[in-house]
Amino acid sequence: MKDKVSRRKALVSLAGFVPAAGWAAARPRQLAAAAPAMAGLLDTSIKKVDRTWVEVPFRPVPDRNMKRELYQWRYFEICRVTLACGVTGFGEAMVYYGGRPLEDATIARVLGKKAAELMWDDTLGNGLQQALFDAVGKVNDVPIYRLMGEKYRDRAFVSWWAIDMPGKDWVSECKDAVAAGYTDFKTKARPWFDLDEQCRALTATIPNHFKIDFDYNAMLLNTARAAPYCTALEKYHHIAIWESPIPQGDVEGNKLLRTKTTIPIAHHFGSPPIMTALREEVCDGFVIGGAASRVKDNATVAAAASKPFWLQLVGTGITATFALHLGAVLSHARWPAVNCHQLYTHQMITPGIEVANGTTAIPEGPGLGVELDEEAVERFRIEPLKKNPYPYLGQLLAIRWPSGATSYYTHTRQYWDDFANGTLPVFPTGVYMESIPNNGSADWKDLQARAAAKAIHSAGRPM
Repeated sequence: MKDKVSRRKALVSLAGFVPAAGWAAARPRQLAAAAPAMAGLLDTSIKKVDRTWVEVPFRPVPDRNMKRELYQWRYFEICRVTLACGVTGFGEAMVYYGGRPLEDATIARVLGKKAAELMWDDTLGNGLQQALFDAVGKVNDVPIYRLMGEKYRDRAFVSWWAIDMPGKDWVSECKDAVAAGYTDFKTKARPWFDLDEQCRALTATIPNHFKIDFDYNAMLLNTARAAPYCTALEKYHHIAIWESPIPQGDVEGNKLLRTKTTIPIAHHFGSPPIMTALREEVCDGFVIGGAASRVKDNATVAAAASKPFWLQLVGTGITATFALHLGAVLSHARWPAVNCHQLYTHQMITPGIEVANGTTAIPEGPGLGVELDEEAVERFRIEPLKKNPYPYLGQLLAIRWPSGATSYYTHTRQYWDDFANGTLPVFPTGVYMESIPNNGSADWKDLQARAAAKAIHSAGRPM
């Protein structure tokens, strides 16, 4: 693109300042060390920051299931940074999950400053930080991972992600995952579905080498429930990792649970405090996410303790690509990364991420090593939203209990809290949840309105 100035071109234009004999005599390592100093002659101060909101559609199967809980994952803010030398960089923030819209005050704070001096500042937000890394990489004609550390791997481990959903939808998602070259599936274990039945249906359709990681989000509540439940599911050899079966702060409970199951347990880094987690051996590895400085700091501790982890930076192909660069230099990023870019109809980058044998190549081009899909940005462009669209309205959800009873809700937060507080049965055999479509009847509208105000528990199944 015309507005992109590479470091290589800058070096060519400045060649007259360097004696030819000096170049010939220098060793490769000396040349590499000299290059950034030459590039520093370019003006890398931040000249302009642009923001664009987009609503990226989900694929059909995720779309009908994400409506229950994470509908707002469709909304992103694309950030573009222009340096005084003409180089541009881009990034994204999922504005309602782990991110936030870029504030005018933040933009004012960075204008006129050197991009490399700010790119490790996590307070800037994901979109701006990614864009600065991209721009600095392009100025220096190196991929982002060269700015982050010594390269450890050429290909990074990646996982296909899906929210909790009926077993037939998991089967569909894993069919797509296998066809796309993935060997690992990360998903949610939820007490409103019969996980044993879901596993029975799913494992009958996937290859022996394909692995599944289940995130309970502490829904098993305590070791007394978790130990027999997890142990019973070990019959499915596809299961590779349990994530947070019980509350992570329950140190004694997690220590005991590790002795009861042969499947490794993953915890989000930092809960309980990391020194407690390591000293008490509450888990086998970690989930590490967040902005660049935090990720690298946490990954360094995990590596020192010889604990594997997966990177969890969620977004479209833009964020997934940024995560690949982190995965290139972090030695213990050995579990498949969770980026969730498979949820969407478009990756928002060109070329897109391609997977083979469960891994994908680390981009070698300058910066992110990919281009922003400008056509997709224009297609999905929207005006910035005034407020968080969650919860998704207009739903009627039914949890069907094996006893024949039904509990009616309208969004996930209602029944999540009921399960987490221990006021509903936990993972009973035969439980399932379904969405009751609006048939236009007065009965449906009445039941939906009452369920929106408060959960309705019925001994039967009136609808």
